[in-house]
Amino acid sequence: MIFTPSVLHHQSCGKHCNLYFPDTFSLLCWNVHKSNKKHPAFKPFIQKLLTEKHLYLCMFQEAEFLGETFIIDECAYDAAANLEMKKYFYGVLTACRTESISAKAFLSKKKEGMVGPYKSLLLSTYPLSEEKTLLVLNIHAINFRENSTYALELETYANKVKAHKGPMIVAGDFNAWNKTRREELQKLCKALSLEMVVFENTGKVKSFMGYPLDFVLYRGLKCIEKEVIDDHGISDHNPLWVTFQV
Repeated sequence: MIFTPSVLHHQSCGKHCNLYFPDTFSLLCWNVHKSNKKHPAFKPFIQKLLTEKHLYLCMFQEAEFLGETFIIDECAYDAAANLEMKKYFYGVLTACRTESISAKAFLSKKKEGMVGPYKSLLLSTYPLSEEKTLLVLNIHAINFRENSTYALELETYANKVKAHKGPMIVAGDFNAWNKTRREELQKLCKALSLEMVVFENTGKVKSFMGYPLDFVLYRGLKCIEKEVIDDHGISDHNPLWVTFQV
C-alpha cells in the first residue's frame, strides 16, 4: 500500500449530465469503508437510492476508484486519493448529475500517526445557474492525531473556501469524537456561516464515545428533508440523506 498516491486528483465525465442543478436536489453523504467496489450489495443499494431518493449529489469517504464513470452514465465524479494499492486508489469521491466547473484535491498537512497515510480533501464547484455557483467540500478529517493537529486541519479547510460568497455544502466524516474536536467543528461552522443538519434519528449516525462522526453542513440553501438510512449491511457507517432547495 502506498501512502502518497501517484495520482492525487481523479476525474470522470458523465455522458448525459445536466447543465445545471435543479431547484430541489438530494445529497447522500457516506463513509463507504472501501466497500463500493468489493461489496456485492453496494451497486444495487445505490441504484435503488438513485431512483427512490432521487440522488443528485453523492459524497463518499473511503471510496475505491479507478477512472471509470460512477455507476450510471448520468453522473460524473471527482475524487481525491490518499491511498494507492496495486492499481486502485482510495479516498474521498464526489459524484454528481451535473459536471463540476472545477475541482481541486488536497492532502492533509499531517499524517495519521507517525507512519500512517495523509487524509484527502476535495473541493468542487458546480453551476446552480448562469449566475450562481455551489461550492462542495468533501472531507475525511484526520483521526489519530492530537487535538491541536485536528484544529489546524479544520482551520486549513476554512481558509481554502472562505473566499466563496455563494451557497456551500461541507460534509463528510469529521472524526469529531471528543469535546474539543466538536468545539473546533463549531468554530468551522461559525467561520463559514454554516448550519448543521440535525437528524431526528441521531442514534443511527456513526459515533465514537458518544460523539457523532458524520455531518452535513450548509449555507445559502434550505434543508427540506433529512434521514439517516439504515439496514444496508455494507459499511460501518450509515449514509446521511438530505434534500435541499436552492
